[in-house]
Amino acid sequence: MKKIILAAVMFIATSAAVQAQLLKIGVKAGVNFASQTGDFPDQINKDGITSYHAGLVAEVKLLDKFSIQPELLYSTVGASYKFSEVSEDVKNELGYISIPVMAKFYLNNTFSLEVGPQASFLVSERNDFDVKNGETFEFGLNAGLGVKLTESIFLQGRYGLGLTEASKNADIKNSVFQISAGFMF
Repeated sequence: MKKIILAAVMFIATSAAVQAQLLKIGVKAGVNFASQTGDFPDQINKDGITSYHAGLVAEVKLLDKFSIQPELLYSTVGASYKFSEVSEDVKNELGYISIPVMAKFYLNNTFSLEVGPQASFLVSERNDFDVKNGETFEFGLNAGLGVKLTESIFLQGRYGLGLTEASKNADIKNSVFQISAGFMF
């Protein structure tokens, strides 16, 4: 009986250690350099905005050099517009709950290439004009590079391109370059 209990304890301890190596959970935050693409009239000059993103991240190791990294982020994107007849900039900032699911291909123990889809749900819309016309759902693709500084600390650079319209009234799509830092527990 003691051998069975000892074997069960050893099995549970080994399973916990293996699971800890296969699944890591963490947090990340960073800066967004966002813009919007589309057909704009000549009298409108468009500039990007600098904003932020933050949230939770998990990494599920499937193979020695391959992992899946789902994330749950709050991210703000948008653009600033200047109309030739108006002297002030008009800023459109959209806040999304974003769910990227990245495939991570490790080049070595430090660097990884990341690519994957992203679903985003609009939760806030701030602009300098009286229009609320953002689409409530956006689908996009992301690609980037990850760097593990230690087993727990990482950096990421990523470009995200919206594939669906960001506005109900215009042919506008979001694009964003993100720089992130994170910590895995």
